[in-house]
Order: sequence, then structure tokens, then C-alpha cells
Amino acid sequence: METITIKDIAKLCGVGVSTVSRAMNDHPDINPETKQMIMDVIRENNYIPNNSARNLKRTDSKNIAVLVKGVDNPLFSRMIRVIEEEIGKKKYSMVVHQVEYYEDEVEAALELEQEKRLCGIIFLGGFYSESSESLARLKAPVVLVTSAKPQFEQNSTYSAVSVDDIRESYKMVDYLCRQGHKDIAIITATMHDESVGKLRLLGYYKALQENNINVNEKLVKYMDEGEDYSMGRGYQLMTELLESGEKISAVFAISDSLAIGACRAIHDKGLQVPEDIAVAGFDGIDIASYYSPSLTTIIQPMEAIAKEATQILFNVIRDKSMHTRKFFEGELAVRESTENNKENSAD
Repeated sequence: METITIKDIAKLCGVGVSTVSRAMNDHPDINPETKQMIMDVIRENNYIPNNSARNLKRTDSKNIAVLVKGVDNPLFSRMIRVIEEEIGKKKYSMVVHQVEYYEDEVEAALELEQEKRLCGIIFLGGFYSESSESLARLKAPVVLVTSAKPQFEQNSTYSAVSVDDIRESYKMVDYLCRQGHKDIAIITATMHDESVGKLRLLGYYKALQENNINVNEKLVKYMDEGEDYSMGRGYQLMTELLESGEKISAVFAISDSLAIGACRAIHDKGLQVPEDIAVAGFDGIDIASYYSPSLTTIIQPMEAIAKEATQILFNVIRDKSMHTRKFFEGELAVRESTENNKENSAD
């Protein structure tokens, strides 16, 4: 008979591995009835935890986990290479784990902690909505990269490294306003997003307000829950905007992939970029400069962000520093998709 594992116990109980772990460790944030049910199943199945592994000091571990939400995002492949290189310099090992869009990042990390005895965790991408209390359930230090809560709390249980999404989004939309555009659409994340999508949307609103342009909510196009920042999604949402009948002279998509999909949708409707509609993105992925027309975008210094995030993580692991929030400056790269537009909304 095969040895029963913690995953088997979790499946029998209909709960996550992290819940089983909390029950075994007498964690206070678990329902007493759930805990009793789990402990009964453990006894019934003669499950014996691997105490020798569980009792090893976490400082003996050399595993750093990188949890990636949106693993197909070309932006992240560059960052992962840098993170792996920096981790290797410290003689540690990197564990890359893909998190599906519908999955909970913290639950996935808790399960990895049980399996790999992690000494550090980097969350890369995703629609971050976890509370600080939820992150505090993780024993290993955490750094959020490219995705963070709008406000960073004092004495936080995590670090965060990214561009200032509100400021950079404002920079892009303000540029479009100064080009003469007034009917500026935005393709953004879900309506309930509390991370990158919300921050970049706030930058959009701020730029319109400061340029004395009234917001037309019909030009704010949200993704549905569980959707990704893909070219296909950009194509679909831009098509819906074009078919809405609303006047549009420019569109700001909160990622380059969405923007490239939007460009294709405009082309397929018999229109031209930028002559009929200007298009701007955000990220600075490689294809943005080679696509035709080349894409105006905010270039994120991804290698620098990845390197800094890894350094912060090791400083926290070695008790050299407290958790911190670090911002990097983005670069507004003006290219063919917006320049020389005929300012057809400035009448």
C-alpha cells in the first residue's frame, strides 16, 4: 500500500494542503470543527507527518520560490532570467511555479512551503488582492514584483518592487492629452482589480481630470474575471469598443500585449493606426518596438526591478533589513502608433 501524503489528506477532507498543515500545527486561524474533522481523517488513515523534514531549520533551506501569474507574459521571461542569475550567485536554488489566473497565490505558496521548505518567495505578476494578514501566514519572507497593493503599510509583512503605476499611467495619458486627444479609451483589468489595473486606471482618470477632460465611462473597457493580458483579449475588447459607436481618437491599453491586439482589431475594421486611432501600451516588451506600427509605451526597467527585488529578499532573509517598498522610473517611449496623429478629437 502506498504511503498516504498530506495532499491525500487534503483531498479526503475537501480542503487545501495549507489548511491541513494549520490543523496539524494547531494554528489559531482555523475553524475548530474543520480542525477536528481533519485530525479525525489523519487518525483514521494512520497518516504520519515527516517530522524529520518538518523540524529542519528553515535557514538550512536554499530554495527560493518564484510564483508567476501570467507565465506566458514575455515581460516575465526576462525577469526570471535575472532572478535566477542573482539567486545562483548566492548559491541558492530557484523553484519556478506557475499560478493559474483563477488560483490563489498565497494558497499555492503555502503548499510550496510544505513541499520545498522555502526560505524566500517572490510573487511575479497577477492581480494582487491578498491582505497583509493573509501574506503573514507564510513563514518565508515575501517580495511582490510588478504587482502590489495601492498603499504600503508600515511594519509590513512583505516587500514590493515596481514602477509607480499611477504616475506612469498618468504620464502616458497626459502625453495623449497634450497630443490633442479628448476621446481616449482605456482597456484595463477587471472592475474589482485591486492591483496594477486599479492603479493604472487611477492614473488615467487623474490625467483626464488635470487636462479638463470629462471621463466617458463608456470608453473604460474592463476585462472579465479570470481573463489574461493577452493579444487576443486586447483584440476582443477593442472590437467591442469600436462596435459601441462611441467616438474614439486614442486608446491606452494597460499592457503592450493588449495594445497590440487592439491595433489588429482597428486594422481589421478598416481603420489605421495612428491616422484614425492612436494606440499606446505599457510595459516595454521586445515585440512592441518591432510591431508595425511600432508601439508607443511605458518601458519598465524589468532587469533592474528583478535584481533589486532579489537583493531585498536576501537582505530580509539574512536579517539585514526590514521589508520595504521600492519604486523605479519608467520611460515614455513615443513611437509610430501615436506620433503624427491628425488630432481628430481636438475640434
